[in-house]
Amino acid sequence: MSDVQAFAQEVYDRCQQLAQFSQSKRHMDRRYLTTEHFETNLQVSRWMEQAGMFSWQDEAGNIWGRYQSDITEAPTLIIGSHLDTVPNGGIYDGIFGVVAPISVIQYCNENQIRFPFHIDIVGFGDEEGTRFGTTLLGSRAVTGRWQDHWQNLTDEAGISLAEAMEQFKLNIDMVANASRAEHDLLGFFEIHIEQGPVLEAESLPVGIVSSIAGAKRFNIKVTGKAGHSGTVPMAMRQDAMVACAKMVVAIEQLAKEHDVVATVGRLTVQPNAVNVIPGDVDFSLDIRSESDEKRDFALAQIQHSLFEISQSSGVSIEWHQTHAAQATACAPKFQSLLQESIMKEDIEPLTLFSGAGHDAMEVANICPIGMLFMRCSGGISHHPDESISVEDTAVTLKVLYNLLTLLALSPTMSADDT
Repeated sequence: MSDVQAFAQEVYDRCQQLAQFSQSKRHMDRRYLTTEHFETNLQVSRWMEQAGMFSWQDEAGNIWGRYQSDITEAPTLIIGSHLDTVPNGGIYDGIFGVVAPISVIQYCNENQIRFPFHIDIVGFGDEEGTRFGTTLLGSRAVTGRWQDHWQNLTDEAGISLAEAMEQFKLNIDMVANASRAEHDLLGFFEIHIEQGPVLEAESLPVGIVSSIAGAKRFNIKVTGKAGHSGTVPMAMRQDAMVACAKMVVAIEQLAKEHDVVATVGRLTVQPNAVNVIPGDVDFSLDIRSESDEKRDFALAQIQHSLFEISQSSGVSIEWHQTHAAQATACAPKFQSLLQESIMKEDIEPLTLFSGAGHDAMEVANICPIGMLFMRCSGGISHHPDESISVEDTAVTLKVLYNLLTLLALSPTMSADDT
């Protein structure tokens, strides 16, 4: 791929340009079915058409562009990511994975390079779930797994999902038409910033994703007995906060012991007064692993340990599961082709799993998936300090181009890759 630096700079500049479509003037915030979502789709559509693609918006508000194969009945490779952000987020998470492949297609079109498969680039309208509280709405529509009851979901202003779609000039009753589940799909490929520090620690610009971690989340309630901080002897207390503190430490220790990641990210104390023994504590647990079996074994150990702590502390504990997602493996063929594509650039291929969720894990329900991570500064994501380099972008574009040319030599997936 020649003149890659110019294309890399173009990608970098376009990510900056899309950052202007934000609901907030103070920070990055672009949510599903907003005016800013519409403006972003419009701009991305223009870039797709400039690159030699024809573009359309589907019935769920996802934006698409197709680079047509000369073979009419050829299968389709989908490449893409999401265009929405979290509040106070960065400008590359998701967005980079839509903008970068457009520039690669532009290069191919300018050099009259065609493939024995159609290439569809998609910008999903919702991955983060920050407006309606349910994640992956864009890709769930594409997999045909949209749920009718979602029409009643509401945002902070009380606007329902059905109403928001109507304001966006969409008809929620037509969402089923966005499904690609019955199409002849070669696979789905996603490029994403790592959102972690591994590649930077290894001094590598890119890495191969082996799988996307399966996650479970819980709200946990610890109930003790509130009392006056000066009159209840230490030995007679049922302090929910002290018990919770022991539980948080146990979660950390067991996660390390069983090689999973577990996070207590939210904690609410009641009555939350300086001179009152805490009677109730609610806290969250997020536990993830690339292996569902490993995660669930570690979770069982954590549940047993927390029960023992509650017993010895004289408090009760209640668990409520709020989320569950299975671990999702990337197709062996994609991993193999990525290894070869990276080695073509004289870079050591490193394989790692993703601890974050992605659209790819949803699209895996209808076709094989592959993922490439790109280094991000400090491993920072979901934050205004999210940062990438033009140099790493250039490497990523070359690796994607290499992948496409290698896949063109054998544009099929075996049964093991589904």
